[in-house]
Amino acid sequence: MKDKIMRIVDEEGNEQAYEILFTFTSDVTKKSYVVYKKPGDSEEVYASIYTVKDDEGGDLLPIETDAEYDMVQEKLDAFRDEEDDE
Repeated sequence: MKDKIMRIVDEEGNEQAYEILFTFTSDVTKKSYVVYKKPGDSEEVYASIYTVKDDEGGDLLPIETDAEYDMVQEKLDAFRDEEDDE
């Protein structure tokens, strides 16, 4: 897989680069999710809901419900299992 990088600008205007591990859209919630990490850091993984504004970017929103957290965790576990099999 080609490395996919997204840039996140915080409230103070600082830009950080993150590696996108995978994205998916839930048939249940009808929301799109992105799972990402800091480049080179294999342990800490982040997940957010995302909305696309235009070709240049979008918004990241927090995951708020336990059901959403569980769904993202299941997807992450499956992703890691696939990586282990390769």
